[in-house]
Amino acid sequence: MQSVNPHSQQQIATYAPYDDAKIEQLISAADSTFHDWRTTSFAARAALMRVAANVLRQRQTELAALMASEMGKVLKDGVAEIGKCADCCDFYADNAEKFLANQPIATDAADSYIACDPLGVVLAVMPWNFPFWQVFRFAAPALMAGNVGLLKHASNACGCALAIQDVFMQAGFPAGAFTTLLVEGTRVEPIIRHRLVRAVTLTGSTPAGKSVAGIAGSELKKSVLELGGSDAYIVLQDADLGLAVQTCVKSRLINGGQSCIAAKRFIVVRSVQEEFTRRYVEQFRNVRFGDPTDPESDIGPMARADLRDQIHDQVCRSVAQGAQLLIGGAVPDQPGSYYPPTVLGGVRPGMVAFEEEIFGPVASIIEADDEADAIALANQSEFGLGSAVFTSDKSKADRIARQIDAGSVFVNALVKSDVRLPFGGVKHSGYGRELSWFGIQEFVNIKTVYHANVPRQ
Repeated sequence: MQSVNPHSQQQIATYAPYDDAKIEQLISAADSTFHDWRTTSFAARAALMRVAANVLRQRQTELAALMASEMGKVLKDGVAEIGKCADCCDFYADNAEKFLANQPIATDAADSYIACDPLGVVLAVMPWNFPFWQVFRFAAPALMAGNVGLLKHASNACGCALAIQDVFMQAGFPAGAFTTLLVEGTRVEPIIRHRLVRAVTLTGSTPAGKSVAGIAGSELKKSVLELGGSDAYIVLQDADLGLAVQTCVKSRLINGGQSCIAAKRFIVVRSVQEEFTRRYVEQFRNVRFGDPTDPESDIGPMARADLRDQIHDQVCRSVAQGAQLLIGGAVPDQPGSYYPPTVLGGVRPGMVAFEEEIFGPVASIIEADDEADAIALANQSEFGLGSAVFTSDKSKADRIARQIDAGSVFVNALVKSDVRLPFGGVKHSGYGRELSWFGIQEFVNIKTVYHANVPRQ
């Protein structure tokens, strides 16, 4: 297992995968810690979680630099990501007890209520694109609920994985409360099946999600999946076109386009499609890509060269199918796994750029006849993670939002995750929810407690 700088293509570090004996020891230690951790008070857990938030803020610059070196995230985005992780820790420190409080239910009993008890050891299988945020949005609620966590991170983000474990240790969490497992993807199955692992959460590709769900299902273990997306942004005739273009450009380029909820398909009604496209391409011309440690860079390289090559292949196949290459679309003649901001026009159903998730800075512009056609095109996808609608009519936006098959719909704004709101998808974008009170309730035993009326003796 190795980390390679996607800008310089130089090897940063190599890591020896843990052998089976060490994995067994770490899982057993986690389970042992769980039996003590579950009995701690919410106040005690919250105190440690707030320290973890402070550790993150103190190490913001260092951890952002680590992300830049391992997966090419520009420094300003890395700093923002660490800040968001710290806010997540504070949010669950402040709210976990309320979210999981006993809920009285009036029945014929003397007393009956719903309790939320922790499950135990929860395995997280996480990707490289937001190497801290995607872990903390699982870990903060899971630990505050009284669970303990195991992390199997992406093989090219081992440095980030170990740094996350170190943050929790530095904050004073007991050994075994959060453990990183350095292990190859091919060895995840026996960990999911391990008798002491009670549940699994995965953020990643749809094929990976299907595999993990199948394994967990065969063991009757709870799973939560946040998978791919091909988010549709609908731009209607009455939209503020300046706002729409600016927001759509920003959303497509977040994290260099390497985001499940980055906008990917821009469905624009015919009357404004030409003007939208002209402005969109013009803004893409001004995007600077380069060294992620350079403050002048808007986006860095793709995380790996093979991922860059996959993006280019998807663009080439789309053009061969009739899509128009409006800007970009050529691999730069320079070191690093860079891909230029690219816009494809004339994209239609059946084309690669319409049907597949392109995980990089490639925008697909699709013309719609009208509002109804735009909704139909948005839903004509195997994915259903996020979506956005641009219109000046709130009632119209609300009506459209309820017709779109997606886990979230943002109006006149880019889709983003917010710790206060549930996050997740439908269809091939997965199931279950993270964040908000829904996220902390995913990995608990929702238990009925019933006290019978006992006659006095």
